[in-house]
Amino acid sequence: MKKFNLAAVLIIAGFGFVFFVAIILVAALALSREGGFTGWGGDRIAVVYVEGVIFDSKTVNEHLKMYADDSRVKAILLRMDTPGGGVAASQEIADQVKWLRNEKGKTVVISMGSVGASGGYYIACAADKIYANPGTITGSIGVIAEWVNYGNLLKWAQMQPEVIKSGEFKDVGSPTREVTPREREYLQSLINQMYEQFVGAVADGRKEAGLTREQIKQLADGRVYTGEQALREKLIDGLGNYDKVLKATAEMVGIKGEPQVVTPPKPRRGSILDLLTSTDVGEMLSHNTLQPPGSSLQFEYLWK
Repeated sequence: MKKFNLAAVLIIAGFGFVFFVAIILVAALALSREGGFTGWGGDRIAVVYVEGVIFDSKTVNEHLKMYADDSRVKAILLRMDTPGGGVAASQEIADQVKWLRNEKGKTVVISMGSVGASGGYYIACAADKIYANPGTITGSIGVIAEWVNYGNLLKWAQMQPEVIKSGEFKDVGSPTREVTPREREYLQSLINQMYEQFVGAVADGRKEAGLTREQIKQLADGRVYTGEQALREKLIDGLGNYDKVLKATAEMVGIKGEPQVVTPPKPRRGSILDLLTSTDVGEMLSHNTLQPPGSSLQFEYLWK
């Protein structure tokens, strides 16, 4: 009787172990569909997305860092569909790309979708190769700062703004009054400095393509280019859709056949409370909520 019970226990335990392994395998397959995990072995390419206006670098940089020490990830494909965004945010993502290449030895390739302009192009210049579609909008090398002056509206409403400041330029760009000539000169000096930083980033990234700083300045008047034009001007390295660029990236790092692709895990679908308290939404809701749209002075690498 005891032998029978022991055998029964072993059989049940065996079935339990098989069931547990099956659950793990199913979970692994589910994760592979959602992104983030596709098995235990084999060389692979990580695909990270840069989409929409770039307000903050945190999410993209976390996704890039996720693959920094994974020896199975031979290359990172940055799939881009963005008109650019904040100056500092674009620079931070570009710095992360350089870190991956220089410190971690990763190959980073850009695949542009509909748009890869301004801050998006700034980021692209930090990669090993840049690809776009023939009709992709790219370029827009330049800086913009704009805001809405609603001073006349306040006068109409018989509202008088009062400002106490510690220096002449403390409230430069105030939406309640016109810019003084000295303030305009000061703002233009900041724009010029950020513009030179942009040109320097392009010159550094495109030197192997044979572009000089002087040639870049002729192209860097804020205009956009199609993918075909950008290739002709040596702003990108080739034309192709996502699948073509993926295969080209695999060839660059010696992966034969169809490359195995991993992507960052998708955000967990939580409750409404989770949504409202998340960092990204919190930053969005706190972003100039007490001011009318366009009233805050911001410096941007952004195609409008």
